[in-house]
Amino acid sequence: MPILVAVALLIALVLKTFLVQAFVIPSGSMEQTIRIGDRVLVDKLTPWFGARPARGDVVVFKDPGGWLDGEQALPGPDPVVVKQAKQFLSFIGLLPSADERDLIKRVIGVGGDTVKCCDTNGKVTVNGTPLDEPYINPGNPPSKLEFTVDVPAGRLFMMGDHRSNSADSRYHLDDPGHGTVPESLVLGRAVVIAWPLGHWQRLSEPDTFASVGDAPPSGTRARGSPNSVSPMDQQGSIQLPTPAELPLVMGVVGLRRMYDRRQSGERSGCGGLGGRRAFRSRRAREAARGDGRGVHGRRAEG
Repeated sequence: MPILVAVALLIALVLKTFLVQAFVIPSGSMEQTIRIGDRVLVDKLTPWFGARPARGDVVVFKDPGGWLDGEQALPGPDPVVVKQAKQFLSFIGLLPSADERDLIKRVIGVGGDTVKCCDTNGKVTVNGTPLDEPYINPGNPPSKLEFTVDVPAGRLFMMGDHRSNSADSRYHLDDPGHGTVPESLVLGRAVVIAWPLGHWQRLSEPDTFASVGDAPPSGTRARGSPNSVSPMDQQGSIQLPTPAELPLVMGVVGLRRMYDRRQSGERSGCGGLGGRRAFRSRRAREAARGDGRGVHGRRAEG
């Protein structure tokens, strides 16, 4: 029995550390999607294989610093034995983590995105695309705060679904990173509400972000030296001249051809070396056609 208990505890610890972990939700910042007292299961496996948070994901992350100050009231202290037992069960994953330094929010922007509030219709935009957000708590506007944030690489812009009750990235714009959260602080993606059973649901990525395109490159000179030019664009395609550039291009080509002819001893006018060469070329073409009017016909008559 002791061996079986030890193996079971080891399996629970491995599951909690590398596969899935349960968290209890103490606040209403994600209502109505996730309510106070809900237990969510967080996927901790896929990040080990290089998966990165995407727009629309609900993720649990460690406090970047100061986000939880004064937000949550601490529960009354447990008796010593109960406290130790809860800490042990939470450590091995048999109890949801009540670590108050963890937060849960929705990813709105990833590295390279520009998140802005709001457009003329009062919607949050990502890379210029307005978001239709059905997950927002009923009665809440997308945001009462106006902001524009360029999300640095490797960081995330977070917002709660209960926009009027969520001290998220919008309230930390003066912090380092302009309110964004490093991806390294993300513990995992919330995949399902496991308890209570009446509120059981899978937390999938909404269709809201399907039409959001990636941000354009930060500069057209990203691949070359600061002073280099190239006929290729960022995708390696040859750039054709625009209609406004065509007269200039044609003029340069014409001057270049005239210069090449002068270098080879040709002139474009009648007479002279250029005229004789042009005449010979014309006679040679007529002879090649064999129509009776060529060089061979005239020689035969002479």
